[in-house]
Order: sequence, then C-alpha cells, then structure tokens
Amino acid sequence: MSAEIDVRYTAQLARLNISEAEAAKFQAQLSQILGYVEKLKEVDVSGVEPTAHTSAVHNVFRQDEPRDWFTPEQALANAPRQANQLFVVTKVIE
Repeated sequence: MSAEIDVRYTAQLARLNISEAEAAKFQAQLSQILGYVEKLKEVDVSGVEPTAHTSAVHNVFRQDEPRDWFTPEQALANAPRQANQLFVVTKVIE
C-alpha cells in the first residue's frame, strides 16, 4: 500500500477534507517518517534490554490513610446550582 493511499484514507477516517496540495505535503512528510523508521530498523539492539519506559518506574502512591476532607457545605460552596446537598448540572445525555 502506498503512502498516498494512507494519507487519503486517514483523512477520510478523520472526516477531514484536504486539498491536493495538503495531501502531497502530508505524503512527503509521511515518506520522511517512514524513512526514519527504516533507519531505526538497521540499528543493532541485540545487547539492549527491552524496556517499557525510558526511566525506572516506581510506585509513587501514598499510603491509604484516612484524613479530614471537605464537608458537604464546603464542597458545594462555589457550586452555581445545588439541591439537596448535590451538584445540579445540565443534562448531557439525551
């Protein structure tokens, strides 16, 4: 499959109307990116340990200990609309 088909197809999936000039520009950029990927395939990584992150990942969570929190009145203090100690928001699902 050519890069040009990928550009057009991707634009169609994203529901983008792109001009011929934009398609040509994006095709050139995509070709450059694919060229860099081909260069990366040539690198010898046989002695490199596989990793998921560039730096070590450690558990950074705090201990789960109870602590004081907002009272309902404090939580609702800046609410534009409230009723029965609840936030009132606009319906977003029809």
